[in-house]
Amino acid sequence: MIKNIFFFIEFAFIRICFVVLNLFPLKISSGLISIIFKFFGQLSKNHKIAIKNCKHVFPNHSDKEVKKIVLKSWSNLGKTVFELAVLKKIFKFKLIETKGVENINSIIEKKIPAIYFGIHHSNWEICVPLLDRMGIMVGAIYRHINNHFLNKFVLERRIDSLETNKSFYTPKGKQSAKDILDAVKKNKSIFLLIDQKDSAGEEVILFNKYLKTQTGFLKIARKYNMPLVPLENKRLNNGKFLLIFHEPIFHSANISDSDMMKKIHQIVEKWILNNPNQWFWQHNRFN
Repeated sequence: MIKNIFFFIEFAFIRICFVVLNLFPLKISSGLISIIFKFFGQLSKNHKIAIKNCKHVFPNHSDKEVKKIVLKSWSNLGKTVFELAVLKKIFKFKLIETKGVENINSIIEKKIPAIYFGIHHSNWEICVPLLDRMGIMVGAIYRHINNHFLNKFVLERRIDSLETNKSFYTPKGKQSAKDILDAVKKNKSIFLLIDQKDSAGEEVILFNKYLKTQTGFLKIARKYNMPLVPLENKRLNNGKFLLIFHEPIFHSANISDSDMMKKIHQIVEKWILNNPNQWFWQHNRFN
């Protein structure tokens, strides 16, 4: 009972904040929330995790350089959280640019189901609604938020951002495994964020350290002959986003899942090294 009261107060406060921020132009609201996250973020325990992670990836950086990267990461996270509530506006104002679509033209035209993968970079929430608008039926897994009021609100915003009812979101767990397999059998695609820890996964090297990593999607790719499409995501200085579709990768029985994931991690490493300010350093990835 007490927990529910706390959850509702937390939800009400956040909801009011969103209502107030929506009174301002998108760029101003996004800027305000980024400042708030940057200020309070560095007071949290996750800030220490972010600093530790960043030092692991950039061991030759000074403390000042590392702190600068992490603070910009907090700023990006704040913008992403706010933009989750206004996803439809991002598409309404045409704030997303794409590149490399020619790499997947054949996949789209022939309606070939594929596994699109990205990382917690820039605003990762725009990927699924973009794919949906491109005519790609896609299923995506999301992590359930403990606060059920917030969880319902966030899920509603995600679903509302879709243009069709052919794409879907499913909560991480047994249900998502069933939903994703059912979708694949119906020739739907999958979108995954692959940069976080999976305690049930395999040990795969990332930035010179072996870490528990999800590889289950590679078994699906191999079994159903689904191309793997790297989807790079960048937040631009003009308030827009750039999503880059790289050439598809094909998995086969000639290479193990861990070796394929190692190749994918090499792609991910380049994205992070080229644009560290927009990665989600706050996740305890290197423990």
